[in-house]
Amino acid sequence: MPAGAPITYWQLGATQEARYDVPDQPMHGEMDPFFFLTKHKNFIPHEYPCRTAFGLERRARRPAVTADFALDRFWLPFGSPRVDLSGFWFRPTVIGTWARTVIVAEAAGDALLRLGTCGGAILHVNGAEAGFMADYVRNLEVKKDFPVALKAGFNDIAIWFDDLAERDARYFFELDYVAGPAAEQALPLPVTAGAAAELEAALDGMHFERPVYKNEEIALITPKPLSFAADAAIVIEGDFMSREEKPRLRTRLEAGAGRLVLAGAEALPADFRHFHVALSAGAFTATRVFGVEICHTARQGAAPAGLQARIAEALDEVSLHGEADTVTALARLASGRPGTDTDAMILSFLPTIEDCHDCADFALVPLLWSRIAYGKDMAPEVRARVDRAILAYRYWMDEPGNDVQWYFSENHALLFHTAAYLAGALLPDDRFVRSGRPGRQQGAVGLGRVRAWLDHFEEWEMAEFNSAPYFPIDLKGLTALFALAPDADVRRRAGKAIVRLVTIIARSAHHGVLTGAQGRSYEHTLRASSSLELSGVARLLWGRGHYGRRVHALPQLALCLRDHGLDLPDLAAVADFTGEGAQEWVFAQGQNRMAKLYHYKTAAFAAGSAAHYRWGEWGYQETVLHLRLGADPDAQIWINHPGEVIHSGYGRPSYWGGSGALPRLHHYRGLAVMIFSCADEQPGFTHCWFPRLAFDRSEVTGDVALAACGDGLVLLKGHAPFEPVEEGPTAGNELRLPGRQAVWIVRLGEASRHASPDAFARTFAGLTLVEEAGGTLSITDPEYGRVRMHADGRVEAEGRSIDPAAWTVAGEATRLPSGPLARTS
Repeated sequence: MPAGAPITYWQLGATQEARYDVPDQPMHGEMDPFFFLTKHKNFIPHEYPCRTAFGLERRARRPAVTADFALDRFWLPFGSPRVDLSGFWFRPTVIGTWARTVIVAEAAGDALLRLGTCGGAILHVNGAEAGFMADYVRNLEVKKDFPVALKAGFNDIAIWFDDLAERDARYFFELDYVAGPAAEQALPLPVTAGAAAELEAALDGMHFERPVYKNEEIALITPKPLSFAADAAIVIEGDFMSREEKPRLRTRLEAGAGRLVLAGAEALPADFRHFHVALSAGAFTATRVFGVEICHTARQGAAPAGLQARIAEALDEVSLHGEADTVTALARLASGRPGTDTDAMILSFLPTIEDCHDCADFALVPLLWSRIAYGKDMAPEVRARVDRAILAYRYWMDEPGNDVQWYFSENHALLFHTAAYLAGALLPDDRFVRSGRPGRQQGAVGLGRVRAWLDHFEEWEMAEFNSAPYFPIDLKGLTALFALAPDADVRRRAGKAIVRLVTIIARSAHHGVLTGAQGRSYEHTLRASSSLELSGVARLLWGRGHYGRRVHALPQLALCLRDHGLDLPDLAAVADFTGEGAQEWVFAQGQNRMAKLYHYKTAAFAAGSAAHYRWGEWGYQETVLHLRLGADPDAQIWINHPGEVIHSGYGRPSYWGGSGALPRLHHYRGLAVMIFSCADEQPGFTHCWFPRLAFDRSEVTGDVALAACGDGLVLLKGHAPFEPVEEGPTAGNELRLPGRQAVWIVRLGEASRHASPDAFARTFAGLTLVEEAGGTLSITDPEYGRVRMHADGRVEAEGRSIDPAAWTVAGEATRLPSGPLARTS
């Protein structure tokens, strides 16, 4: 074990969880359109009263151990330096876990161990307490050194680590062997070391056979088959907000088998899913998480030609195949499906609203729609309980409560204010419990805040710019206001905002699928092209796309079109651009135009980027370059620096969702350049999603990668040879560039304008970045000529100057030829 190496193999106890409530109290604050523009690494500073109380109680004090160690499972690292149990808790919850391992020292001597965690921890060596740490700053890692004495031979190491989990919680520890006698790690096992090593190797190389499943047999592949049979237990989860029951599968991985068949795609729920795979031999179980998208395209087929038929289809799809939540209940009520099953969906979600779980506002708005429009179709006792929940809910941070609902982002703020406004109008004579206001007054307060929110939106639009998961959340609130608001000015302004969001989606879409830079992204929204809710919106509006299982706004948008006279412009030719030439779209989003966004598409490809955006800073969840080829939604590429090395983790940024360090990025038409400069403490590589099976053709040769799909072509060029990932969860779907300093050059094109993909590669493989004086960079492009990229974000090429500082929120769309422009000397 070399000096400085992390200690990565552990026995774990079960995580102890206890609800942490403080007296109900109001908070002070308001919507924060800059909350994710972090000033210190990617730390979010907003603090809830529960954290304040927890800090006063625990900070700088020895952590409270709430259980004895009892072996629950084993932690195998799979490349992660940490034991990472991060997750999402909807209420404030104290969590604590024991971890144990062994260091085998060649000789007795003093050693230095470095412990890092975000909460508190106690370190024990050979049964004696070596010390503790108790900073308890939410999701901010702190490290502390512990001098310890090791004996020759086996040394027992035990760590108790704990924290207060609030919403997304970074719950991990890392223990590094900084210095000491020569040593190695040993993990006590109930099976032979050889058997455990085989199970670890099988999971280390395991991956799904395909990057996406539509109608195929779902199977996991391992390049390292076992010499013995192992039991396989698989738990299938949706994203962190999914509340439905998790499907469970049991099977066996036979000796010598390299393929583990799970089920047909149609037998499992749609959407991006995490498969928690556990392989067991005797009393030893090894686990790992694998993610993949499932979409039931064969059952859904092609979209109906007419809008009214697509409206009916959308309501039927959500009613019959949606997750059992309040959105699906609304779709069922609106399509003539009331009754026991629909009431049961409502009742199943009421506890999250009654207890003010985080994201309960997402469930409350469609519940209010159901109660206002279809209350007569609910059973009387269900309707009465719904009303009690509406009156008892906490509608904003200035009302007393002890929850961790997220009030600060613009999408949540819209839903809180919409709910208060509509709830007050629904129950004008009843008293709302937390505010103490009668309904009329509660509604008036909500109305004022709705109008202020619309003021902000009309000036600056989305804080979480162009974000695929947050378009539906904003549409959820805006469609409810358009359909149900008592005040005509609110209905009119909400309708205008809906039109604007739909227009932005169309402008940034490629054959109906949003393709562009995004202010907040997740692995489950980036990798799920066909089951993403925006794909269902595109199917409803333009006849392109498919449906997933869990949606937010789709039925509400359908009802606005069916019942409330929503008139949307015909944007099919924009969203599904199939014409000659290209569309260039530049605009800005967020307060003070914080994000300047560039989008360029032809019928063959699309690429979207964020221009001059926070170069060199620590990122949060921003994806700053995203592209697609051809008409296949799965033929997509994005490039980022991972925020963590664990796959399918909860970090913000995570492995794919966001970027640990934000690059200097320039984009002009089909050409983009990304220059990364990452901190020493961040992961030591950058990478791109490169799903080879989704392309008609792909190849990687040294520092050049080529892919083709339909008429679309892309060439990637790195500062060093690319490293295709051939084993593990992203096998066949990931290219890496080693090092914390990295340069990526991206060039897109159309096969119809080049003799062949090989000819395209020969034309552009020589692209070279040149540094000029004053921080200006340049590339001589065979079609665009000299492209100069300035330190202030401007790009000059083909006699044009593209200046992000001049882009407006309204934006500007330009039609261009797909080939080189006619240039004047």
